[in-house]
Amino acid sequence: MNLTQNIRVFIVEDDGLIRNSLEQLIGGSEGFMVLGCFVSAEAALLELSEKKPDVLLLDIDLPGMSGIEAIPKLIKIQPDLNIVMLTVHEESQTVFDSLEKGAVGYLLKSNNPKRILESIYEVFHGGAPMSPSIARRIISSFKPNSEIELSERELEVLHQLCRGANNREIAEDLFVSTNTIKAHIKNIYKKLHVHSRAEAVSKAIKKRLI
Repeated sequence: MNLTQNIRVFIVEDDGLIRNSLEQLIGGSEGFMVLGCFVSAEAALLELSEKKPDVLLLDIDLPGMSGIEAIPKLIKIQPDLNIVMLTVHEESQTVFDSLEKGAVGYLLKSNNPKRILESIYEVFHGGAPMSPSIARRIISSFKPNSEIELSERELEVLHQLCRGANNREIAEDLFVSTNTIKAHIKNIYKKLHVHSRAEAVSKAIKKRLI
């Protein structure tokens, strides 16, 4: 890293041990400056407009307002703020929620200290740092999933299920027999790995199949 100026950092982490370790790591490294350490997002929000950090490390599980909830509030105060999530969560939806709200990086707390410093530097210079395991999850989420590749007719039936239609109504609407609809529904259940209409509808919504 070629540091020509101090990168000013906020740390928002409710775990005292982790917070202190991050403060010592970042504050004790050349080219970095810790402007503030906070146990809650609310506390960080109170000082953000005055201190204007370059990068903010943000935990997700915080007392009171969660990290994800805090992102748009932080950005509203400081639009150019670089927010990096530093958390134990690897779930794809949590990652997407954070990025959708405006975070520009997502790191696991298990990353080694050198990687955390590199990531702060990277995001300051326009990058989007991400732990390898997180990056793989995001990439895999864009790959076609053969388990939920429904035919055009199955998608039509699924759409009808989601609007609450029964087998007879679906059959009449699609001009087929109720036995045909039952067969389609059986295939839908199999492909979605569900066992009921409620589960099928729930998964269809979550996977944005309709």
